[in-house]
Amino acid sequence: MLDTTATTEVADDARARANVLRLAAAQALTGANSAVIFATGSIVGATLAPDVSLATVPISMYVLGLAAGTLPTGAISRAYGRRVAFIIGTGCGMLTGALGAVAILYGSFWLFCLATFFGGLYGAVAQSYRFAAADGASVGFRPKAVSWVMAGGVFAGVLGPQLVQWTMDIWSPYLFAFSFLAQAVVALVAMVVLSGVDAPRPAAADMHGGRPLFTIARQPRFIAAALCGVIAYPMMNLVMTSAPLAMKMCGLTVSDSNFGIQWHIVAMYGPSFFTGSLIARFGAPRIVALGLLLEAAAALIGLSGITAMHFWATLIVLGVGWNFAFIGASALVLETHRPQERNKVQAFNDFLVFGMMAIGSFSSGQLLAHYGWSMVNMVVFPPVLLGLAVLSLASFARRRAKLREVDEMPGPSI
Repeated sequence: MLDTTATTEVADDARARANVLRLAAAQALTGANSAVIFATGSIVGATLAPDVSLATVPISMYVLGLAAGTLPTGAISRAYGRRVAFIIGTGCGMLTGALGAVAILYGSFWLFCLATFFGGLYGAVAQSYRFAAADGASVGFRPKAVSWVMAGGVFAGVLGPQLVQWTMDIWSPYLFAFSFLAQAVVALVAMVVLSGVDAPRPAAADMHGGRPLFTIARQPRFIAAALCGVIAYPMMNLVMTSAPLAMKMCGLTVSDSNFGIQWHIVAMYGPSFFTGSLIARFGAPRIVALGLLLEAAAALIGLSGITAMHFWATLIVLGVGWNFAFIGASALVLETHRPQERNKVQAFNDFLVFGMMAIGSFSSGQLLAHYGWSMVNMVVFPPVLLGLAVLSLASFARRRAKLREVDEMPGPSI
């Protein structure tokens, strides 16, 4: 029986590894979508918006799209399989590029916001790549599968900003218009890559059953995982969204901004080559805690100066912190549900994360415009402290539960 189980796990992990390669490639290509939006969104917004305080609204619309797309992605994946959701997502990515280019050419701020909203829908589908990599994999391989897919974002960190750098002046004086057209082509390539992912429609037995979502969401482990994700991603987004415009306000160039975003994205995904191994060795809670502390350290660097080096260091440390905190939180989510519950639980987790990002993102432009870059960084500290406290309580509760189980085990009969 044990030999049969081991053989099945090896076969499942072999299938998961094949999917990981495609999903990692798609992560790199999809990451170029978000890189183009984050590198240009606030700058284009400041150019097209009727008021400078609305400059970050396009990026906020991207985040709103992320939140709006999470639950439909889960529903489509549950009903028709993940591959169908992936294809729909890349279609939204192509629409993002086409609408973005037209909006810049015609000077339409609200059309540009619509384009970035579709980019968010594309990003919402892409967030499920990490969970798709773990489908059917053994318990030991799941953190590595999630981590390796996220590692594809390293190439996005190079591709996205360089795509902007190479194409931003091609249709001068319409800055970045051709960049969005190129991004649409990249989304088309991602569609081709994802069409080969082995993600069949769920079996009929997996469409029903499982615990109610509310029961799962009440687990201390899930509460800690979701809350840490809610803190790690929105805090990273707050600082990253504000940084390009803050750099411009401080007299730095677009090239300085592109360089900072490029290395920020590399830092976001580069540690993924070993984050899964760190989680397997030290446990997800410790890695999440380290990530949150690094995000706080990034905010401290941001408060210490406004030179290009300060901005770059802030963005790099912020990226590493996000990687540890977000991948660790994702690994914690995988521990809270059964196979037949995965789509609804994963989609609900991402809805919480990106819903909170959407709420916070709309305030980032106002925060930067009215209170400055320093206040953007200071906002990071209270949520990080809250996340560390809840994570500690959840870990303590888990240890107590395990000790209780040991105490309740029947002793040897005499």
